[in-house]
Amino acid sequence: MINVRGVTLSLHPLFVLVMLTSVLTGHFIEIMTLFTLVFIHELGHATAASLLGARLLSIQMLPFGGVAVIEDQGKLNAWKEIIIALAGPLQNGIMIIILLWLRNVNGVEHTYVNYIIQGNAVIALFNLLPILPLDGGKILQSLISIFFSYHRTLIWTFRASIVTSLLFCLCGISPLLRQGEPLHLNLLAVGIFLLYSNIVDYRNIPYRFIRFLLGRDELFYREAAKGSIAIPIVSLPMKHLEPVLRLFRRDRYHMVYVMNEQGRIVAVLPEQRLIRSYFAARPPNGGEPKPK
Repeated sequence: MINVRGVTLSLHPLFVLVMLTSVLTGHFIEIMTLFTLVFIHELGHATAASLLGARLLSIQMLPFGGVAVIEDQGKLNAWKEIIIALAGPLQNGIMIIILLWLRNVNGVEHTYVNYIIQGNAVIALFNLLPILPLDGGKILQSLISIFFSYHRTLIWTFRASIVTSLLFCLCGISPLLRQGEPLHLNLLAVGIFLLYSNIVDYRNIPYRFIRFLLGRDELFYREAAKGSIAIPIVSLPMKHLEPVLRLFRRDRYHMVYVMNEQGRIVAVLPEQRLIRSYFAARPPNGGEPKPK
């Protein structure tokens, strides 16, 4: 683990194992090439995040890619997150274009150059699959969050990613089930890794949702500066806070209209008031908030 200007660079233990195995099998150059391409891919995410006002916390190299951990502090909207997600595959695309141009200029086929081109293509296309935590999954999640509530977006995108990860695992073991042939170990390993990652993240949805609520003040100031129209939410007086908060959309500010059974408006509340009441009623141990 290395710290460079506040950014932690680390290698996953399994990645270290893969590198050691490559030395024994004589594929160290190929693995180091892929490591470099993945690292450049992650630097694309980091650069875009920095330009858009987010802070890079760490870059971790995993057996099947890398992860750039970014802290947005409520400054990133869905479109900015899409730009950050696309910045990684864009680096691979740029490298492919440059290498194809150099290869055509020289007019010579070089095995190593072709390997780098293919490696960039595989990394870019794999990361654009619509599965979390890959770039394609993040893009899909950000797009869905524009039209649906943030909590519902988290629930359904992680559920879809878990199902897709299971399909990866089934594809990995399908030759064994059908023909008794060897397993597709690469597909199986990727599927298991994605499945584990998505199950863990699915269990952490309540914490992601709390972090989303804590960043709503930044949204208020941003929307107020633009003079945006608040999106209304209608609620009954006795309704619990959390179901109302789960209706909040990511990049839209809300005003909550409390109506009685006769259809009369008894209160109009800004979303900050509901969020403050929610956290005030929440027990210190992080359990469910008390009804208000």
